[in-house]
Amino acid sequence: VQLVESGGGSVKSGGSLRLSCAASIHTYSDYCMGWFRQTPGKAREGVVCIDRDGSTSFADSVKGRFTISQDNAKNTLYLQMNSLKPEDTAMYYCAADRLCGGRYYNTVNFLYRGQGTQVTVSS
Repeated sequence: VQLVESGGGSVKSGGSLRLSCAASIHTYSDYCMGWFRQTPGKAREGVVCIDRDGSTSFADSVKGRFTISQDNAKNTLYLQMNSLKPEDTAMYYCAADRLCGGRYYNTVNFLYRGQGTQVTVSS
């Protein structure tokens, strides 16, 4: 399983970014997918996951600002991030696993993950 993220960058507070994750798997039927993030010196933080039935789970810190979606035809997962805040600054990782429990915090332990894409939000 290979996951390749893209779309990170630097934005000002209040701005938006869309992260993409190209997956070498059929995203819907076989795996749970999600995103977690990490800043240097801190533990990984689960952000969101989407289960095989399409149900989603978001961390409270991003609820209402971030959305997750999938394009089955392109085997690509997206994370739309709006109203970004400086505290959203982190390396964002796409992750996948066959068993996920349907909760966002499980993403930090998913078996497969990409190399990450950096998101920097300035005030």
